[in-house]
Amino acid sequence: MERDERRADGRPHAIPRVTPLRVGVIGLGVGEQHLAGFRADPRCDVVAVCDLDDARLATFGAGMRTTTDAIELIDDPDIDIVSVASYDDDHYAQALRAIRNGKSVFVEKPLCRTQEELRELRHALDKHPEVVLASNLVLRGAPVFRFLREQIRSGAFGTPYAFDGDYLYGRLHKITDGWRAGVEDYSVLLGGGIHLVDLMLWLTGERPLRVAATGNRISTEGTSFKYPDFVSATYEFASGLIGRITANFGAVIPHRHVLRVFGTEATFVSDDAGVRIYRSRDPQTEPEHLDLAAVPASKAELIPDFVGRVIEGAADTHDVRHELDVISACVAGDRARATGGSVDIEYD
Repeated sequence: MERDERRADGRPHAIPRVTPLRVGVIGLGVGEQHLAGFRADPRCDVVAVCDLDDARLATFGAGMRTTTDAIELIDDPDIDIVSVASYDDDHYAQALRAIRNGKSVFVEKPLCRTQEELRELRHALDKHPEVVLASNLVLRGAPVFRFLREQIRSGAFGTPYAFDGDYLYGRLHKITDGWRAGVEDYSVLLGGGIHLVDLMLWLTGERPLRVAATGNRISTEGTSFKYPDFVSATYEFASGLIGRITANFGAVIPHRHVLRVFGTEATFVSDDAGVRIYRSRDPQTEPEHLDLAAVPASKAELIPDFVGRVIEGAADTHDVRHELDVISACVAGDRARATGGSVDIEYD
């Protein structure tokens, strides 16, 4: 992409991309929804798909180039966007190669799994400022959380002082019998709790300084899964805000998220009783019930915004910074759990 003089933030201006953008999708599990999302966007043309399963390629790859080799797709000079929906431990290498090839990347969570991997991605992004990177942390796309963010940023909640989120997976078989059971050092914080960590940073506009964490694997005892299936992490912020996040993959409950945000002027609660805001401590005062969904319409909800940024050439430093900060917070949580203490969070 051609670039002219630099913007105020030091990054180069970019000439808008010509549509349709040519997209390649890696992984046709959850990637089936990536495929549908890009196909539904008139600014895109999905030209290639990759999966290890020939049957999936036959089902979803009609009219497109198909391959079982992700590198072949990533290195294709005719592709503008690489959509990564492979297994968690493949995300980093595939995203890194795509960035180094100057391709924008839409990647399932987690973007990567270690601080060293994060550092390499940052270096690659610095060398390719035209690249737009987004991680598919879909709860940002839920109507209620978009509303909540506006409320918090407007000051309607006063000063937020506590963020309390539970990621309840409710699909135990997927870590005992599915591909996750074979991933070395699989992290439930990076694999699921990351959604709540992302919301914590995205809603408040702050990033934590320190984290302490603990965990257990009681729910998966005697199975092939070798790592903690429950992790609880407590984050400290410079403002005094405290965040508590749990990743509970063994929960005997259908998949869901529970969130409470406490501010000096209001409290937000989303749980099995619905979504509501309390603006009074008076027990006679009814909360405000919100008829807004706490989940996005689909796992492709963030794709239109991503495509728009690619077309505009808007690899905004704040957006990229947030994606990397979320990983830093989760990686530090796993490090704190492993060491049994509180650790400083490293930001690259």
